[in-house]
Amino acid sequence: MRVGLITAEPEHPLLAATTALLTPRHRVEAVDPGGWDGAPEDPDSFGALADVYLLKARTPRALGLARYLAERGAPVLNAAGPTELCQDRTAMADLALRAGLPFAPTRTVPALARLGGEELIYPVVIKSRHSRRHDLVARVDDAAGLRDLCGIWSGEPVVVQPFTENSGWDHKLWVIEGRVFAAVRRSELADSDPAPDRGPAQSLAPGELPDGWARLALRVGSVFGLRVYGVDVIDAGGGVPLIVDINAFPGIRGQAGAPEALAELALRTAERGAAPDS
Repeated sequence: MRVGLITAEPEHPLLAATTALLTPRHRVEAVDPGGWDGAPEDPDSFGALADVYLLKARTPRALGLARYLAERGAPVLNAAGPTELCQDRTAMADLALRAGLPFAPTRTVPALARLGGEELIYPVVIKSRHSRRHDLVARVDDAAGLRDLCGIWSGEPVVVQPFTENSGWDHKLWVIEGRVFAAVRRSELADSDPAPDRGPAQSLAPGELPDGWARLALRVGSVFGLRVYGVDVIDAGGGVPLIVDINAFPGIRGQAGAPEALAELALRTAERGAAPDS
């Protein structure tokens, strides 16, 4: 089998470990989406397709490449459509809430500066509408904090969510084709002035999660059409879950069995040869 990795970082720990499992019998090739400029006039110039592609990158070029590969008949995990949906926090919240998932109430503001004239009930959580590296994710406790944030991010399209009191720990739930992995990590929003180093995530066995949380994580995949994904959940009190983020193909670092699960999924998908909807 030939497995393609759509990423500029094939050395990422999850991908590197998965590659090490596959390469004794299979061929793994990294495809850097940074050079993708659109579908070539001659499809044959792209070369032979791999049997399956793992879409780890989320840039517009990576999504365009993934769509092109799917149109040519290659299976892509995850498909471009669900991956792109998870980059738009407005669309993410709308779908989750329509499906009845316990997602944080979310409203969209076209530019952060527009919040300056509103009467807000503090604290609030403000995030960039479009998820990306080094985007805006902040807890704001008062009008002065909002003014400070506007001084840096005034034109940023954002989503606004009420801050929900919680334990101060994020539960990171990761799923690879029905297998749940879990960890907890100190939330960057636990304090208004968080420490820069939250420390590593602490692994949990799925059985250590509150009742129903693993089933909730699996339902997210069904709703969003994802097969490799992450769900960030906080305990809103008494074990009641509140989803605060959903990620397509997260890093899943330090989880025993995750590379094996990903390798198995890649090979099963390649053998079936049927591409998910893009």
